Amino acid sequence: MAHFLLIYDLADDYLDRRARFRVDHMQYAWAAADRGELVVGGALAEPTDYGLLLFSGADASAAEAFAESDPYVLNGLVKSWRVRRWMTVAGDIAAAPIRL
Repeated sequence: MAHFLLIYDLADDYLDRRARFRVDHMQYAWAAADRGELVVGGALAEPTDYGLLLFSGADASAAEAFAESDPYVLNGLVKSWRVRRWMTVAGDIAAAPIRL
């Protein structure tokens, strides 16, 4: 298993428009968490300009599929997104723990 960060570049009016799509987005996110794909996710604060979602899997496909169907993406609350493999090496959930 590996970790993948889904990085959302949020629209400038994200906070103003979020309420209309939040229920659908949160249900979608929790379904991904219940399937064991999404580990944790949320928006950065002050300023609220990026969202970060941590996925666990053999490859980036779950994170990419999530973004492609996320109500926030589909309704323009996300300007752009990208997935990056995150080499987690410390902590209880690290994908490749290194203890020296």
